[in-house]
Amino acid sequence: MRGAQVRPDGTTIRWVELPGATPARVYLHGLGASSPAYYAAVATSPALAGRRSLLMDLLGHGISDRPADASYTLEEHADLVATAMTAAGVGAAEVIAHSMGGAVAIVLAARHPHLVSALVLVDATLDPQPPGVGIRARYTEEQFVHGDGRTETLTRVGPAWAATMRLTGPEALYRTAAHLGRGSTPTMRELLLELPVPRTYLHPAGNEPIDVRALTDAGVRVVAVPDSGHNIMLDNPDGFVAATVAALPA
Repeated sequence: MRGAQVRPDGTTIRWVELPGATPARVYLHGLGASSPAYYAAVATSPALAGRRSLLMDLLGHGISDRPADASYTLEEHADLVATAMTAAGVGAAEVIAHSMGGAVAIVLAARHPHLVSALVLVDATLDPQPPGVGIRARYTEEQFVHGDGRTETLTRVGPAWAATMRLTGPEALYRTAAHLGRGSTPTMRELLLELPVPRTYLHPAGNEPIDVRALTDAGVRVVAVPDSGHNIMLDNPDGFVAATVAALPA
């Protein structure tokens, strides 16, 4: 396990690192998840092994610190990932990012372009949620953090997701979900369309992203992975590995 201080108060982002060649790869997880848990099997597969790989937990998640005073906006997540990458000596990385982590990765690439050489987005969030949807429609932060909201959410998501979600700080979980629902400005989709790096969007077969034509017209490769749901790397590891290898420069 490695780590980097990302705030003056000593707050630390941590990751599991696999040794190998450069350019490095940075793996980012989704909401309430953890990169080592979601990516260890695929990142160590023969087809993807051999590159320096950082299986990084976002602030508030997994093995990283969980400060209650952080904002947990997409922009803060991206900036703190950038700080951790810089401290680790990582630049021009291939970033592989799932769900909410994909939204963070897009913002990272837009705000810190020297740190990202390619993006593989795994069923990533591209758009804000409509009004009346998401965590803000169910709970206030007070209800979630100090009431029954967190416990009810852990029960609702089921044991597999709850296994990593329970490691997420309650403030981190609520604020990250709320800010993901609000999205970025410009939106993640708008930022993605303008990024100059190679971009691939993996999705479960039969559930392609909204407005896929605009993505492909902007040069985003959109790839269906069979026999999978939202957690492609867990549902079909071989399919995930094959699609990711094809997406990245040789």
